[in-house]
Amino acid sequence: MSLSRQPIIGITSDVILNPDGVPICQLADAYPRAVLRAGGIPLVIPLGLDENKMETLLEELDGLILSGGGDIDPQRFNGTPHPRVYGISPERDGQEFFLVHKALELDKALLGICRGSQVLNVALGGKLYTDIADQKSQAHKHDWFPDYPRDRQSHTVNLKKGSKLNQIYTADETRVNSLHHQGIFEVGTGLIATAFAPDGLVEGLEVPAANFAVGVQWHPECLPDDAGSQNLFLAFIQASLKK
Repeated sequence: MSLSRQPIIGITSDVILNPDGVPICQLADAYPRAVLRAGGIPLVIPLGLDENKMETLLEELDGLILSGGGDIDPQRFNGTPHPRVYGISPERDGQEFFLVHKALELDKALLGICRGSQVLNVALGGKLYTDIADQKSQAHKHDWFPDYPRDRQSHTVNLKKGSKLNQIYTADETRVNSLHHQGIFEVGTGLIATAFAPDGLVEGLEVPAANFAVGVQWHPECLPDDAGSQNLFLAFIQASLKK
C-alpha cells in the first residue's frame, strides 16, 4: 500500500498475570500485524494513563483501535448479572470509555473490534446482552472459542446497503469469525446498526457523523486471507490520514 506517510495507530491493551504472577501488558499479535499490513505504524496503549496523558496521546495519534478482550462491567450498562461474565477490568473500562469520547470529539479514525465494538456502544449509552445464549431468543451460537480456530468463519453477516461496511466489503453479505458470548442489545445514541447476524444480532455499528467510527463484532485481524476484512483495515488506515 502506498501512502504519503505512515499513520500512527494506537491499539488498546489489557493487563494479565504471566505464569510467574507478574502483571504484563497483553495484546494479541494479530492486531499490530494487521495495522502493519495496511500501511500503519502500531502503538500499544497501556493501562494506567490519566486523562491528561490520554488527551496528549490522542492528539498525536492518527487513529485508534479498541481491541478485544474480557467483558465490560455490567454495571456500566445496567446489565443482567451472569455467571459467564469474565475478565472485568474497571480500569480498562474507564480508560477506553474516555478514549472513545475524546476520539470522537477530535474526529480521529476509530475502529472497535469485538469487545471494542461493545465499548463503543456502551460508551454512547447502549446496552448489551451479558450472555447471548441465555438472553436472546432463538440465538445462534456465537461463542466459537476457545476450542476452535480463531479464523473459523462461523456465520454470515448482512451488511446494510449504503453503509461504510457495505462499501468497504463491496458486498451485501460476508462470512465472519465469531468469538463472543455477549452482544449488542440496545444501540447507543449517535450510532446506527449496519451489520446483522442471521439471528438478527447486531454485528456492526457506525457513527454516521464521524469521518470513520466503526465497530465490528467479529475479528478481522484474525482473517489475513479474507479480502473484505483486510479492506476494513485499509479503509481505516486511509481514513486516519484525513484531518
